[in-house]
Amino acid sequence: MSSTVLDQEAPATGPVEHYHIFHADAHVLSGELKRPIEQKIEQQIPVALKDRRGGHFTRFSEDFSVEGFISYKRGLTRVSGSPSSKPRPGSEHVGWTTLSTSILEGLNVFEVITVDRLVSQVSTDHAYVNGHVPFVTFLGTQFQNVQVSGYPIKPILNLGLCGKKPDNDMPYVTDSKFLDAAREQVDIILNSKGLPPDLQTEYLGRLNAIEEQSKSAGTPCSNATRIKCSLVQTIDVGNARIPGLQVIGNVLVIPEFGTVALGEIEVGVEMVDSPEVYEKPGGYPEPSNYFKLTMFDMRLGCIGSGTVAAGSSKSNGNTRP
Repeated sequence: MSSTVLDQEAPATGPVEHYHIFHADAHVLSGELKRPIEQKIEQQIPVALKDRRGGHFTRFSEDFSVEGFISYKRGLTRVSGSPSSKPRPGSEHVGWTTLSTSILEGLNVFEVITVDRLVSQVSTDHAYVNGHVPFVTFLGTQFQNVQVSGYPIKPILNLGLCGKKPDNDMPYVTDSKFLDAAREQVDIILNSKGLPPDLQTEYLGRLNAIEEQSKSAGTPCSNATRIKCSLVQTIDVGNARIPGLQVIGNVLVIPEFGTVALGEIEVGVEMVDSPEVYEKPGGYPEPSNYFKLTMFDMRLGCIGSGTVAAGSSKSNGNTRP
C-alpha cells in the first residue's frame, strides 16, 4: 500500500544561517543656495556601504568652494563594516560593527560661521543574538574652534544621549528613557522666547512625533518612524558681542544670517527596500534601526538664503534571523 503525504517524513532542515547586512553612508557637505546665487550643493565626497561583505571605504577632497560663499579646506569620509573584535557580555558569539565618519577642516560659511575641524562619527554594534537593534556610540564626534563672526563659541556635547541599548531588542524610538530625553530637549526649545516661526513649526512636529511614539513605548515598531534631537545640550557663546544673538538649546539664532542647529541626530526605524535580503523565518522583513548625525544644519536668510548641512554620518544595518 502506498504511503500518503501525511505518512511521509518531513524533509530535514539545516541550521539557520546568521548573517548581517552592513549599511553606512557619509558626506561632508550638501544643501542649496537661493541667494546671492542659485546653486544646488550636491553631496560632497559621499561614500556608502551596503552589503554582507563589509570592508573599508574612504574618500578625500581639498579646497572646495561655492563661489567663495561656502568653502572648506579639507574633507574626508569613511565607512567600514567588520565582525566585532570580541563578543558582547553574555554572548558566546562575535557580532558585527559598522562605523561611519565625516570630517571637515576649515569650514567657512559666508564669513560668519567658521570651524577649524569637526568630526561626525556614528558606530553601531549588532549582536549575534537579539541583534536587530544595535548598541550605538557617537564617540569621536567633536567640534574644534567654532566661531561666529570671529567670536569663539563652545558646543557642550552629551555623547550618551541615546543611553544604553533598550531591553528585549526593542527599538530606541519606543524606549521611554530615550523619548523622555528627547522630549526634554524639545520642551526647552519650544518654551524659549524668540523662536522663529519656522522652527516653532518644526519643533512642534518633533514633539508630536515623540508623544505618538510614547503611546507604544516598550513594544515592537512595525512602521517607519523617526525621532529628532541633538547631541548638543547647549552652546556657550562666551563674550560674543553679536547684536541679537540667541542660544536656544542646540540652536543659534543669528540676526541677518539665519539659524544654525548643532549636533542634530535622527534616530529611526525604516522598512527595508530589499525584503528578501532581511526576511525572517516567519516570512516578513525585519525593520532596520538607524542613527544619523549632522553636525551643522543651517537655514540661511538675509545676507544669504538657502540651506546647508555639514558633517553627516549614518549607520544602521540588520541581522538575520
